[in-house]
Amino acid sequence: MYGDVNVRIEDRRSGGSISGVGRQVKIGIADGGKETAILITGSMEAQKIKEKLGNTPLAGACMDSVENGANEIYCIPVSGETKGTAGEIKHTGDGTGTLKVQGNPLGAYEVSVRITKAGKRNEGAFQYEIDGQACGKDIAIPINGMYALAGTGLTLQFGESEEDIFVNGDVYEFWTSAPVMSNQEVLEAISKIGETNLMFECIHIVGASGKSLWAALTEVADAFLLQKKRPCFFICEARKKDNAESMEEYVEAMKKEAEGIDSIFLQVVCSHSRYVQMDGMEREVNNAGTITGLYCRAKESQSIGEVKRFPISNKKMQRLLPEGIEGHLKELDAARYLTVRQYSGLEDFYVTSANMFAPQGSNYRYAEDVRVANRLVKEVRIKALQELQTEIDLSDAKVSLISVQENINVPVEKAIREGIISDGRVEIEDVESVNLFETETVDIAVRYIPKGHLREINLKFSVENPYA
Repeated sequence: MYGDVNVRIEDRRSGGSISGVGRQVKIGIADGGKETAILITGSMEAQKIKEKLGNTPLAGACMDSVENGANEIYCIPVSGETKGTAGEIKHTGDGTGTLKVQGNPLGAYEVSVRITKAGKRNEGAFQYEIDGQACGKDIAIPINGMYALAGTGLTLQFGESEEDIFVNGDVYEFWTSAPVMSNQEVLEAISKIGETNLMFECIHIVGASGKSLWAALTEVADAFLLQKKRPCFFICEARKKDNAESMEEYVEAMKKEAEGIDSIFLQVVCSHSRYVQMDGMEREVNNAGTITGLYCRAKESQSIGEVKRFPISNKKMQRLLPEGIEGHLKELDAARYLTVRQYSGLEDFYVTSANMFAPQGSNYRYAEDVRVANRLVKEVRIKALQELQTEIDLSDAKVSLISVQENINVPVEKAIREGIISDGRVEIEDVESVNLFETETVDIAVRYIPKGHLREINLKFSVENPYA
């Protein structure tokens, strides 16, 4: 018999039952073609992260996660099927020297090049800024005219020939569009990480995605659980509001995008902000990077929306985007998106609820429900694997099976001690009727009572007459 320990999560919807904790995988645009995952650790500074991943949204998401609690991130870079492009270069000044840009950008950049010393190639000098961050020093114009902007995929070409003269104070500016990953690229990257033995809690898809990918990921998540026996959940990023859309049109479009997607293993962050990232630069970001960091600080049963434990500093998160989204957060929350909000009277920002795209009435509506279930699945299964092929005395099988039951119950007892669940137990179903001589199989139920969460408080104020 080709035996194994098989698992399933039973979701009774309002009624029943499911280590790599804190470890995550991120998939996003960077220098592609890497054969192995790139490890980012919580001890790395912003510059080190950029050295590994370039000046890319993937690097930015890692920075946001690290400074909010992540310690171990495995990154799978992809190139993007739709390449980024550089726009027309705007030249301000009296010089006749030309500047061109080559390559495909790895992100959406605003680039400014200023001549700081007049002259030809190998004589003049320049400085540059990317998204307002200056290189901080004069750089000699290379003799061949080519200068690579590290981590961007772009190379500057100074002049048509060695005779071009650049004038001090001249400025060259251009903008780029970011590459876009295809769904196939994402799924291939997930397949790559699935072929390893790496244990992790979640996979974060960095960059805007939509319904078609979300639907595909619901099937991938089921395969991770049922075939690979490695439950995890996916975190995706909803798109930004288009300039041509009204706020009402955007919210209605996002509500429609979520319709028909049902999976306890899928979370979509529909929250953007102006955020001061780890490198000191303020950028517009999807807040999924911050969210994945908070999960690493929270024990599995904790809600990352817990106000006293998980504030997001208003010194980091400057304001929510798009402007006016605050009035529509209740609708997006009802559509099962994860959003970020402020509470009247508090200055910082907070996760509204760690919603999953769970079906109506599910026991696993929030990430804390899924994280607890996934931990139990992983740890109980490992304990059960150790009991495979165990010798059973058929003259008194019940005694031997009770011993197996007690061993498999150890992770459940540990979860109770650590405050991850309120109570729980492992039970061999109908132990008196187990016929190992014929079936060599035993059915075991893992039942647990989760922790509850106080999600709304109603205060009632009244004046009391002391003379009544």
